[in-house]
Amino acid sequence: MERIAAADLEARLAWALEDPLVVVDDAHHLDPQVVSRLAGLPAVFVAFGRPPGPLDVGAQDEVELQAIVDAVQASPLAAVALAVLLRGSELRSVGEGLAAESATYSMLQAGPKARAWLATRVTSRRPAVAELDPVRVERSAGRLVLTLDRPERRNALGAAMRDALLDGLAVAAAEPDVQVVLRGEGPVFCAGGDLAEFGTADDPAAAHVVRLGQSVGRALAGLAGRTTVHVHGTCVGAGVELPAFAGRVVAAPDTCFALPELSMGLVPGAGGTVSLPRRIGRHRTCWLALTGSRVDVSTAAAWGLVDEVVES
Repeated sequence: MERIAAADLEARLAWALEDPLVVVDDAHHLDPQVVSRLAGLPAVFVAFGRPPGPLDVGAQDEVELQAIVDAVQASPLAAVALAVLLRGSELRSVGEGLAAESATYSMLQAGPKARAWLATRVTSRRPAVAELDPVRVERSAGRLVLTLDRPERRNALGAAMRDALLDGLAVAAAEPDVQVVLRGEGPVFCAGGDLAEFGTADDPAAAHVVRLGQSVGRALAGLAGRTTVHVHGTCVGAGVELPAFAGRVVAAPDTCFALPELSMGLVPGAGGTVSLPRRIGRHRTCWLALTGSRVDVSTAAAWGLVDEVVES
């Protein structure tokens, strides 16, 4: 992969439009006028060997760079969409960010990578089964505990669980003095969206409207100051995106985090491009989503994704 000197980037911007990945040396020397031109360009701009500064993501060494290169080459449309989406994340309100993320997610659902990934799962998808109480609700004086209760499905977030969470959070929203605790039953907190329900919506545009109207992330953000999430085990996709909205995240020592959506041709769709940048910055969010790497609890705590690590 060719690396471009910062001083040469302006002359290569036209070329950047033809390549989904541009690697820049000495990114801290970029001219501010050049930086202003990068915002809308459809490419992932990588700063090599230095903090990413105004670029999308940093690679400290050749190994890290190769992981980013491989990810972009495997899912170029999703990678570029992710980078462009995150560039404005720090300036948007939660509502604006969720709308931008959902629109991007819906667009990519109709893309070739997402369709190809979905085709591999058509035969393995199981019909939806009616479940009773996918979220356990316990109320005590001044405290509302919501427990994800699908341990046999690793607490995968499906429509029924989403609706049950929204119902519980609505109770808390109506009572300003109630403290909210969110937990997960079983060996993991949440393994992400329920893959059995992926692709069941016929119309991505209609799904976009549903996501905006039934957003657990928005509900959690509105209650952030009085919400604590206890995470443990594997926290994937929604399992890391939603806790990051809370005011406090407490993790068990065995916890790890990952954003796998890019491998499906998608960007995070449960609010991760809104919640994670507010905790760990857009560059680390971009790296996490691009590479799909698993981050252990020590790293998560150092980044600010976790506020406290305690034994279960």
